[in-house]
Amino acid sequence: MIRILLTGGAGYIGSHTAKRLSRAGYEPVTLDDLSTGHKWAVKWGPFIEGNVGDQKLIRGIVEQYQIKAVLHFAAHAYVGESVVNPRKYFRNNVVATLNMLDTLIDCSVKHIIFSSSCATYGIPERVPIPETHRQAPVSPYGETKLMVERILGWYNQAYGMEAACLRYFNAAGADQEGELGEMHAPETHLIPLTILAARGAIESLSVFGTDYETPDGTAIRDYLHVSDIAEAHVLALEYLLNGGRSVDVNLGTGAGFSVFDVIHAVEAVSGRKVPVKLSARRAGDPAALVADATKAGKVLNWRAKVPDLHEIVRTAWDWHALQPKAD
Repeated sequence: MIRILLTGGAGYIGSHTAKRLSRAGYEPVTLDDLSTGHKWAVKWGPFIEGNVGDQKLIRGIVEQYQIKAVLHFAAHAYVGESVVNPRKYFRNNVVATLNMLDTLIDCSVKHIIFSSSCATYGIPERVPIPETHRQAPVSPYGETKLMVERILGWYNQAYGMEAACLRYFNAAGADQEGELGEMHAPETHLIPLTILAARGAIESLSVFGTDYETPDGTAIRDYLHVSDIAEAHVLALEYLLNGGRSVDVNLGTGAGFSVFDVIHAVEAVSGRKVPVKLSARRAGDPAALVADATKAGKVLNWRAKVPDLHEIVRTAWDWHALQPKAD
């Protein structure tokens, strides 16, 4: 049995990936400090509670489970919080990651799949965004992701560590079988917030900006089903284990949907009206973020299998309907 360490594996994307890894014949070993993850989401393989920056702990896990590769999800991920408390982000997302990487190298683990972000691009100069686009983050969160990408590049050159940096666009949806879903505190993602507004769990959905240069005036994003992201991690893992060299790829559908598109999709799926509060733009929010994911298709043989917005919303709606406090 090939065992793979998932840091942050009790989180939204990590837990979905653990399920997909298990089905592919691997044993996921989850490390999570449960600061934002959920122990109930760890259903496949062993669980260790702890911090990714704990070098003694990482060494012990690698040696005990004979870890062959690492999928590194563990990170603070609130863009707004990163602006007001950057040191929290640099210490956790960069310093703790460095501690882990150094331990992995000392233990001869040299394959890592890194959970990166389209936030490394900053304000796009063209859409769809290719991997060759200039990387100029506009938040400390995006900066931490870019710093780790660059560290991995130098570690590849110096130590032979091979890394697949997967730049997600907007992760969305839930496990089609109802076992897992998106549950953040606080919740900041558009689709779950829209669902909460439709259910009356929050008073209204705030729409930030209706004056963008887009067809309906609201911001456009590329929404990618979380199961498609999980599949990309398995393909990236197999790519590296089979001798592939370091690579960075976008993960997205290549299609953009506006805030109003999401609202209309939730209303269509649920049969309920979404109460809306129109607000001013948030600083740093681009008009459109859409991926050019051609490279992922060529290198990893990956493509989004759930590109339809209504289907993405339906899986999220079904997940929220199963929760005891959904209504």
